[in-house]
Amino acid sequence: MAKLNTYIESFLEKIWWQELFILVFSFVLFTLNDWILIRSWRGVGSGCAYYLLLYSHAQLNRFFLLPILLKKHKPVLYLLASVALLLVFSLFLYQVATVWIYKNCFLYKSSEQKSYVFQAATLVASLICILSVTLIFKFYRDHKRLDKEKILYSRAQLNSLKEQLNPHFLFNTFNTLYGISLQYPQRTPKLIMHVSQLMRYQLESNQSQCVPLEDEVDFVNNYVELEKERVGYRCDIAFDSSIDKENTYKIPPMLLISFIENAFKHGTLTTENCFVKINLSVTNGKMKFSVENTLPQKEKDKKVVSTKIGLKNTKGRLNLVYGNSYTLDIVEKDTYLVDLRLKLKTL
Repeated sequence: MAKLNTYIESFLEKIWWQELFILVFSFVLFTLNDWILIRSWRGVGSGCAYYLLLYSHAQLNRFFLLPILLKKHKPVLYLLASVALLLVFSLFLYQVATVWIYKNCFLYKSSEQKSYVFQAATLVASLICILSVTLIFKFYRDHKRLDKEKILYSRAQLNSLKEQLNPHFLFNTFNTLYGISLQYPQRTPKLIMHVSQLMRYQLESNQSQCVPLEDEVDFVNNYVELEKERVGYRCDIAFDSSIDKENTYKIPPMLLISFIENAFKHGTLTTENCFVKINLSVTNGKMKFSVENTLPQKEKDKKVVSTKIGLKNTKGRLNLVYGNSYTLDIVEKDTYLVDLRLKLKTL
């Protein structure tokens, strides 16, 4: 079945194969009932000549008149031009059929065929047949081209957002490392190890659209451990995760880190009773992710510079990757709570 789908898609993307199909399909459709009456090669030639006149009329309409309707959007002009072309071909086809084709082959089966109306009706029927199949193929090609353009545009946007997010994350991480090394230089070697693991993940996942969920969880855990070294002595920090099926789900890399960075940046400003709680759970492919942190109580503690680049870019990535299939709620009351729910894709 997969090979058949591949062959069909390949056929639908090749214009020349489509043109050949239209030619053969319409030829069989408009001559099948007459072939049983053929008695000579001359009859075959006459039948083919008759069909070529029908085909020529349809192609003239398609390439010269149809653009008036589709590109210039002038339906009245297209209709008048089509009627004029139909009348000219009806007269020409009637003369050719009467003088040459009908006298030398099988095509006279009834008296109705000996009229301009019959020839006009045949031309209209062949025109509808050929144009309808042509427009179906064109619609498919245009629709697929637009889908590819949307995908490329979305990827370009995602890459742009990731390029903005990664330096932002690096800046925050090195600020953290610098601050700890000044106060607790003995912890620096361990912290450098955590930072190296974070940097390795960032570099390895930078070119990937998605990574295994477990890798993202490990990345978050390493970052949380880094923050514990910085403020764990005065802040209650907890990170819990549970995944119902291991090595099953995937997620865009570094999708969650901005929410966690924001929690530590603002939630640890106060020195008393501060906390950061992170929960991630996956059940039947549905991920629930929440980050809750304390809010600074003193007015002076609220003075913190925030560009909000990370949160803005993360929301943009969520919109591009998941569209309407996710919910993000941010509630700021006594605490600051981020609640994200989305349907994960499988590996």
